Amino acid sequence: MHAPGLARAAAAVLALEGAALLVIALMEVFGLGSGGAANLATALALIALTLIGAGALVAFAFGALRGRSWARSGGVVLQVLAIALALASLTLQPVPWAFVIAVGAPGVLGLVLLLASARREAPTREE
Repeated sequence: MHAPGLARAAAAVLALEGAALLVIALMEVFGLGSGGAANLATALALIALTLIGAGALVAFAFGALRGRSWARSGGVVLQVLAIALALASLTLQPVPWAFVIAVGAPGVLGLVLLLASARREAPTREE
């Protein structure tokens, strides 16, 4: 089945976010190897959770591409979390604008695309 354009765009955003989290996990591994971790157990847990998040985003991307509602639901949850993280970082001084934009903009874009995709693919009801 050929995925609609909105579903492909939403899947692309999710896949790119998953790839970004994978890069972050690799940076954490290299930081761990250079002795930059204060607590080994905490560093390993952070790496594991980051890899789980990356895997979830990639799985949601494939599911959204196939029009699965579970993937759109999971993707929406992670986009809302990204937006919340970006908004929470606005309380830091000085405000890390690069982080706010790098996390918030894809979160908003992904959320809009996922919701639009779900709305377009929803069966119409005649009452």
